[in-house]
Amino acid sequence: MLNGRPTRLRTGVTVAELVARQVGDPQRPGVAAALNGQVLPREAWPRTEVSDGDAVEVLTASQGG
Repeated sequence: MLNGRPTRLRTGVTVAELVARQVGDPQRPGVAAALNGQVLPREAWPRTEVSDGDAVEVLTASQGG
């Protein structure tokens, strides 16, 4: 699952790759990622592989009122 949608992924895809897929630049400020409901520190994204059945949420901060 990626942001609540069933998503077919290749074996070994990392959270960093999924963040880049969703927002373009994974170093962009205001971006967070959670794996199975737990927020991951940004430095863990490149080494955290997603497994079958995992749920990944990629969130971006937005401004407004």
